[in-house]
Amino acid sequence: MAGVVTMRRAHIVARIDERRAATLDELVPLAYEQPPDGLPPYVRAASAVRRFEGRLVVVQDDVNALAVRGENGAMHAVSLPPDVSGERVFDATPNGKRRKLDLEASVTLPDGRLVAFGSGALPARERLVVWDGRAAPVVVAAPDLYAELRAAVTHRGLRLNVEGAVVRGGKLELYHRGNDVRYAGADSPSAIVEIDCGELAAWLSGSGRSPRVAGVVTVDLGAERGVPFGFTDAVALDDARVVVLACAEDAADAIADGDVLGCRVGLLDEDGLRMAQVHDANGERTRLKLEGIERRPGSSTEFDVAVDVDRPSSPALLGRLVWEWR
Repeated sequence: MAGVVTMRRAHIVARIDERRAATLDELVPLAYEQPPDGLPPYVRAASAVRRFEGRLVVVQDDVNALAVRGENGAMHAVSLPPDVSGERVFDATPNGKRRKLDLEASVTLPDGRLVAFGSGALPARERLVVWDGRAAPVVVAAPDLYAELRAAVTHRGLRLNVEGAVVRGGKLELYHRGNDVRYAGADSPSAIVEIDCGELAAWLSGSGRSPRVAGVVTVDLGAERGVPFGFTDAVALDDARVVVLACAEDAADAIADGDVLGCRVGLLDEDGLRMAQVHDANGERTRLKLEGIERRPGSSTEFDVAVDVDRPSSPALLGRLVWEWR
């Protein structure tokens, strides 16, 4: 039948490599060179990082602004449109959580546009931010896309939670963090959802329908003291390999925060998913919440990582992650 898409499904169980831990170091606070009007003087809740036109763009989940870090390390803000109340900064109250964009993933499309994705956990979070690097970023409502994603990876009313995005082989992969454990006995695995980049680009340009899900891979990332690991970001090394981040956060669902019990980094390739623990510079397992990852130019073993400290009064951090995965 014309128009029918057959969705491919698969399942992966991560293998844990205890011999090769990754090291997190060179942590620096992300403060703006010149505090932007009406915004905090620092990046408040870093949730994704992507290299775009030679700069690092750090996405925040509770502030309507992109943070852009130049080659000299200086940070400046690119404001996003405010919500209907005129606000760009949202607190951790229930009202603030209902209204924020909750941008949690970002990617550069083959046509050169940067796209940041809301998590999809609440209606206000079913939006994208699209930026060409020159004109002001645009917020795009995407309820049909998020309904498609939700139907593909959740059931029994569990929340969608998009946390990472990569492009490889002409496909966009969105990484769902399966950490909604509100219902006893409910299965809420992390998952990778595949859609066609061409469909997404055409829809964003005003032609074609909202993109459809072409494939889903559910992933068992393991657990720490009974708390499941869930994806927090990913970056493609090439069309065959992706490096993923995952944290075990002791929280009840996709809109709550909790203590981080551990972080892992993994290599996803044709052989499956191999993961390792993340240690700090002293060799101890980190309890920081690693929310974003981007490879450093010219390297496949060193990465920029964004750390959300989950404190509105403190700046997010940018660090270096080194993992000799070969």
